Amino acid sequence: SAALIERFHGEVPPRIEDLVTLPGVGRKTANVVLGVAFGIPGFAVDTHVKRLTRRLGLTKSTDPVKIEAEVTKMLPPQEWTGFSLRLILHGRRICLARTPRCPECVLNDFCPSSTVAARGGRRPLTATAARVRLAHGRSPVRKRPGRRPGTRH
Repeated sequence: SAALIERFHGEVPPRIEDLVTLPGVGRKTANVVLGVAFGIPGFAVDTHVKRLTRRLGLTKSTDPVKIEAEVTKMLPPQEWTGFSLRLILHGRRICLARTPRCPECVLNDFCPSSTVAARGGRRPLTATAARVRLAHGRSPVRKRPGRRPGTRH
């Protein structure tokens, strides 16, 4: 974009405060860029993250800035980017808005919104438990060798 060339000499800035000044770049995009391009911790909140964090009981908020603040308090910074990208993919593939695939979900025994009957009740879910399950469970959302989470190629 012209603004990137004009203000940053064509270099993508590694600070959220600078990224969000670019046309069309909000906190979500800025956090993805920071995490994926620069390895700087960021927690991207898109429609999937917003839906999943509420369904999982990690927040009651619908405000992306508040969701980001609440969830990042639950995890160490080095986990923010990977967790948000896994939530995005999980929301796209399993925890769909209208027809969640609860029987296929690795979180259904924790999830207060699961449609699958839980034997012995549901265990409380923590962000750490969700992160570990999504990263190492049976979820189809896995990091591919040599690729960053959330990349297609």
